[in-house]
Formats: sequence, structure tokens, C-alpha cells
Amino acid sequence: MALLSFTMKYIYPFLLIILLLGFSCNRDKKMAEVSEKSDSLKLDANRIENRIGETLIPEAKEALAGWKEYQDVDELLLNYYSITTLEALSSAKELSGLVKLMKDSLSVEKLQKPNIIARINVLHNETLRLADMATIPSISKEEVKEEVSNIVSIYSAINSKINTIYQAETLQNALEVDTEVPVEIQEKTTPPPYENMQRNRLLKNKQ
Repeated sequence: MALLSFTMKYIYPFLLIILLLGFSCNRDKKMAEVSEKSDSLKLDANRIENRIGETLIPEAKEALAGWKEYQDVDELLLNYYSITTLEALSSAKELSGLVKLMKDSLSVEKLQKPNIIARINVLHNETLRLADMATIPSISKEEVKEEVSNIVSIYSAINSKINTIYQAETLQNALEVDTEVPVEIQEKTTPPPYENMQRNRLLKNKQ
């Protein structure tokens, strides 16, 4: 009886240690699997990640609430800040069509300015370029990624200019000054790289 008691006294701690080690190994294995999946997502060569660009300030958002064509472009372009190359190419034709509608429906008097119209034209040209890429089977992921980055950058620049216009109007109203000279505000963003971009770049058909 004393021998059994002595044996049990040492067996229980030993079994407990084995159980703890087993639990720890399983937990480490699961954590390694989760980490591996997470790393594979981060390194997914097919996914294009861009930082969210400039969005409309409240005053501009309220003023453009009724511009449906702009809202449609905004909704679709939000997807392009985190999108796969396949998704980007699949939606390219729809995107270029929506941008064309936005360009043709520009009726907000405050936005009918050469610098706004020029930006929208460049955006349309780049979305057409992306749609052309979808017809080239051998187009590279790097080319698609670069074009998507150009598109979201230009769209951000459009929003930046729109915000500048409405900020100037808000400041003018706040000053309560009777003047015919409009208040000018410098845009917060630096001149975007697309301004020096060759707008008629040829696609390389690798067929």
C-alpha cells in the first residue's frame, strides 16, 4: 500500500508535465500555422495595396451628394485600394465606363474649371489604359500594379482640388468680406507625379 502511494505521488506530476508539454506543442503549431497564413497574405503577389488617398471634406461631400456619377466612381474606386490583379482587370471596363459618365455629367458650376476637367480627363485615359491591359494575356502583375497606383493617385488629386475649391468658399464666407476677388488656398498635396506622365504611353503587346 505504501509502495502504491509512493508510486502515485510521482506519476501524477509526471503525467501533468506530459499534458502541459503536449498542449504547449499544439498551441505553438497552431500559432505557426496562423502566422504562416498571415505571411502568405502579406506576400501575395496578386494583391495590390494602396494607401487611401484624399477624400472629400464635409462641405464638398454635401455639395456633391446629388452627383450620382461621381458617387458611382467613388464607390468602385474604393475597392482599388486593396484589390487583386485579376479583380482590377475584371472591373477595369466598368470603371472606365463610370469615369466617362462622370466626365460627361459634370454640371457643378464650381467644378467646371480647366484644372478639374484636365484631372478627370487624365483619370479617364488611365482607366481606359487599364481596360486595354485586360485584353493582353501576357500583361505582367507589375504593370497592372503600377497602373492601379496611377489611377488612385489621380483620383486622390481630383478630390484634393475639389476640397481646395470648397475650402476657399468656406473661408470666403467666414471672412464676411464684400469683395469680388475670390480667396485662394494652396493645395495641401504636392504636385502629383502624373502631371509629368506621358499620357499616350503605348502598351507592350507581348503576344
